Amino acid sequence: VQLQASGGGLVQAGGSLRLSCAASGSTYSINSISWHRQAPGKQRELVASISGGGFTNYADSVKGRFTISRDNTKNTVYLQMNSLKPEDTAVYYCKAVRVGVWGQGTLVTVSS
Repeated sequence: VQLQASGGGLVQAGGSLRLSCAASGSTYSINSISWHRQAPGKQRELVASISGGGFTNYADSVKGRFTISRDNTKNTVYLQMNSLKPEDTAVYYCKAVRVGVWGQGTLVTVSS
């Protein structure tokens, strides 16, 4: 399985972005997908996850602002990010949890 993350960019504080994580290859092996982020000088952290059945989980820092969803017909998981803050600036990665495969990362920069 391969994951392709996209949708990052530069946005002002308070703005929105939607990240996409498209899966290809042996997609039957994909169940849960998670989004992680890594800011400069910091460890990678879990942002949100979604199970094959649609159950979701969020880091406290993004609850109420970010929404993870999936479209199984397109083998794609989305991360809708609203009310963005400068501290959300990071490279965002998606991960196929069961097989431990990471996407390549997409940079999100939030200016103040």
